Amino acid sequence: MVLAAGCAVGAGAEDTRGWTARDVDVVSRTVVGGGVVAVTGRRGDGGLETVVFDLARGERMWRRAAVMPGRLPTMGVQPPAVVETGGGALVAAVEPRDAGRYRAVLSVRDARSGAERWTRPVRTSFGPAACGPNVCLSEFTTRPEARFVALDPASGRVRWRMPGTAEVLDQDAGRVVLFRLARRPVVEARHPGTGRTLWRYPVEKGVGTGISLAGGWTFGRAGDRLVGYVAPPSRPHTSGFGFFALRVRDGAPLWHRPGLTRVYPGPSPAVAVLARPLTSQRTYGGFERVDPADGRTATVLTAARTPRGAWRPAFPADLSRVGFLAPDAPGAAYTLSGAEAPTGDLPAWTFCAERPAELRPAGGARGFYPVAALCAYDLSTGRKIAEPGVPPVWYTGSVDGRRLWRDEHGALHAVRDDHVDRPGMYGAS
Repeated sequence: MVLAAGCAVGAGAEDTRGWTARDVDVVSRTVVGGGVVAVTGRRGDGGLETVVFDLARGERMWRRAAVMPGRLPTMGVQPPAVVETGGGALVAAVEPRDAGRYRAVLSVRDARSGAERWTRPVRTSFGPAACGPNVCLSEFTTRPEARFVALDPASGRVRWRMPGTAEVLDQDAGRVVLFRLARRPVVEARHPGTGRTLWRYPVEKGVGTGISLAGGWTFGRAGDRLVGYVAPPSRPHTSGFGFFALRVRDGAPLWHRPGLTRVYPGPSPAVAVLARPLTSQRTYGGFERVDPADGRTATVLTAARTPRGAWRPAFPADLSRVGFLAPDAPGAAYTLSGAEAPTGDLPAWTFCAERPAELRPAGGARGFYPVAALCAYDLSTGRKIAEPGVPPVWYTGSVDGRRLWRDEHGALHAVRDDHVDRPGMYGAS
């Protein structure tokens, strides 16, 4: 392992004391808890693995083979789950193993030693998630008898279950917020100890009827506000899509904005909503910045300001403007109120790869891609900046005093950050 502990990883960060791990090819988002960071990586043979690092020092602690039987491509590569308990943190992941009729198990291990505590046979699953004090997962995801179970992290005993499949969106001491994946999707909160339903919100109320989940979805939490987004499928006018916000404590709807599409790259919708309206002719309008507190449009860059030709959206660290990156050529930049802005004074961040390579993990899973890395560009030339510093916090987020990210080569980076926790583009951690 090449480990640069305490190295300066770039200028302009709040605190550049950090580390870099280069012997891992990270393909999932990072998950932090109990003083460790866990990721799903890609091995040299194309298979997947769970890799766990010490959060403070960057020391790799252990790694084990991983698989993704039954996960939906729109959910991305599944990360491990980190569950904090009174006896120390645990890491849960799906591992390949012959278990009679099953070819995989949910393996729950000590976060620091990797010692296995218990297993549960898995046929198909979306992968585990921390779920209050529980380990939760959807099982038999490709079958009519699909179910969601909450398991005791100490023993693997089922604490409660419900029919169907779901993704864990958020959790705290009083509730677990789930996105139930059904023909008519629902966001609902349940008591973490008993599974009792606390509140329910049909997503059609926020984004319209006939929802298809083929385009994907995103949720983010800030304080007592949960902001959700359902993306349009390839034929958007056959499906409801857009943004909505709920109050976490009781599920009360706060606002909704159907018909808007999220701009990528961009912050978590809980931090700032960057969106574009889709017209009835299936063309994009301008750019809007929507206040996640009340759902009102704060600023608009009209479609007339959008340049012609090939370009990619790129944003500075402070999200003060929209940049239009033209590869190896001068681009343009505007404030979100429509004023022309300089192009060479601030780095503009966008995806490093315009067309990322599809993962082909062992087991035949198709349609999966690594977590997209950000690179900084000089809009005045269209060229990549060699040493731009730490990516913006709206991309990395911040959790447990660290900002973590994957670079374009798959290496994992961490820097100190003394600000409060906040979600990044891929969620809370």
